[in-house]
Amino acid sequence: MAAGQAPTAGEYVVHHLGHFTNTGSPQKAIIDFSVLNLDTLFWSLSLGLLTIFVLWLAARKATSGVPGRFQAAVEILVELVENQSKGIVHGDRSFIAPLALTVFVWVFFMNFMDLIPVDLLPMLWGSLAYSLGIVADPHDAYMRVVASADLNGTLGMALGIFVLMIYYNVKIKGLGGFVHELFCAPFGSNPALWLPNLALNAIEFLAKTVSLGMRLFGNMYAGELIFILIALLGGTATVLGFVGHVLAGSIWAIFHILIITLQAFIFMMLTLVYLGQAHEGH
Repeated sequence: MAAGQAPTAGEYVVHHLGHFTNTGSPQKAIIDFSVLNLDTLFWSLSLGLLTIFVLWLAARKATSGVPGRFQAAVEILVELVENQSKGIVHGDRSFIAPLALTVFVWVFFMNFMDLIPVDLLPMLWGSLAYSLGIVADPHDAYMRVVASADLNGTLGMALGIFVLMIYYNVKIKGLGGFVHELFCAPFGSNPALWLPNLALNAIEFLAKTVSLGMRLFGNMYAGELIFILIALLGGTATVLGFVGHVLAGSIWAIFHILIITLQAFIFMMLTLVYLGQAHEGH
C-alpha cells in the first residue's frame, strides 16, 4: 500500500486481513504450511502467558477470608468449570479441570483482542516496523491481533485437544482396548465390519478436531470482518458516516462481548466433552 495514497475499501479490508509472516508478504491461502503467521504465534503465546500469570496471581492472592472482587470473579469461574467437569468427565479430573479453566481464559483473552480498535495496534506496529527497518514503508506492515480469527491458530489448538483425546483413550482403556474399540465399535467384532468400524471412528476423530477449530475460527473471523467494515464508515468523511461508525461500532462491540465469551465457553465445553468421551467405552 503506497504511502500518501488513501486505500480503497477493498485494499483496506485486504490489508487488515493480511498476516505478518516469515516470508515478508501476507499469507495468500487460508492454510499454508510453508508460511508462519508470526503475529498469530506472538499474540497466542503472549496471551497464553498472560493467562498463566492471571491464574497464578489469583492462586497467590487467594485468602480464606472475605474475597476481593478479583478473587470472587476467579472463584466463580473455577466453580463453573469444576461443576461442568464433574458432570462430563467420569474419572480423574486433576489435570482436565485445570486444563478446561486455562482453555476458557486463554481463548477469551484471544477473542477479547477483537474489541481493540482495528487500526490501533496495526498502526503502532507499522511505525515500529518502519523504525526498525523491517519494512520500507509503515503502510506495508501487516499485523492481525486476533489469533482465534486465524484458522492456523484454532486448528493448532484443536490438534492439541486431539492429542489429549488419543492419550486418554489409551490411558483409560489401554492400547489394546483402544485398538479393539477402533475396529469393533460401534457395529460389533465381526471381521467383516472391522474396516467400516475403523473408518467411522477415524471420521469421528477427524470431525471433532476440524469442527472444534473451524467453529471458533468462523465466528471470530466474521466478527473481525464486521469490525473492519464498520471502521470503513469512519473514513467516509461525512457526518452520517461518522455517526454510523460510532453507533454501529458501539452496538456491535456490546453484542460481541457476548460472542467472545460464548465462543470461549463452547470451546471449553467441547474440550470437556471430547475428553469425557475418551473415558467412556462403547
